Amino acid sequence: MAKKENKNDNKTKKHFLKDFKAELKKVIWPTPKQLLNNTTAVISIVIITGIIVFALDVLFDLGNKYGISQLQNIVNEKFNSEEQNTESTNNTESTESTNNSESTDNSSDQSNATENTNGDSSTEATNSESEATNVEQ
Repeated sequence: MAKKENKNDNKTKKHFLKDFKAELKKVIWPTPKQLLNNTTAVISIVIITGIIVFALDVLFDLGNKYGISQLQNIVNEKFNSEEQNTESTNNTESTESTNNSESTDNSSDQSNATENTNGDSSTEATNSESEATNVEQ
């Protein structure tokens, strides 16, 4: 059986080579002048495409550098100035609220000291007032 398979392989190889040669004879080969013209056309198209891509790259880079970046800087400057104005307003308000809470804490400490002298029930009231003060903060 192995001998029959080898014979078939040789026939297919010979058959393939014959077909390959027959197909190569059917090919229309370009003349040297046609080959030169086609090669020149391909190379020139590749170069022109490369120049266009390079020009677009430079154009977009300059647009990004001088156009979009400048717009981003303008927006950031306006945003930062508005943010600083808001922060200064918030800082003033937070300072006032801190001063108010400190005065409230001092008054509650004084009332706690007074209640401590009254007995055990005042201790529970003091704890609840301290918890309320902590929640406010």
